[in-house]
Amino acid sequence: MPKIGVEQSLTDVQQELQSKGYEIVQLRNEQDSQGCDCCVITGQDQNVMGMQNAAFDGSVINADGMTAQDVCQQVEAKLGRQQQ
Repeated sequence: MPKIGVEQSLTDVQQELQSKGYEIVQLRNEQDSQGCDCCVITGQDQNVMGMQNAAFDGSVINADGMTAQDVCQQVEAKLGRQQQ
């Protein structure tokens, strides 16, 4: 199952992704993103974890203005996963 990094303040997004079976990692710093397939950030601080400078191979989704369901759809699209 894909591992998704989610900023701590996005609890609704964490819950939505967990309900779809994703493994969730709370992002507190740059190292937390290691091993994640995708990361979801709030967008309040575009470089909150140094993600712009980090060597991160996965997708980064800016959740600003999106619902938890919207974010989940974006994650599924980025990972090429079919909606259930």
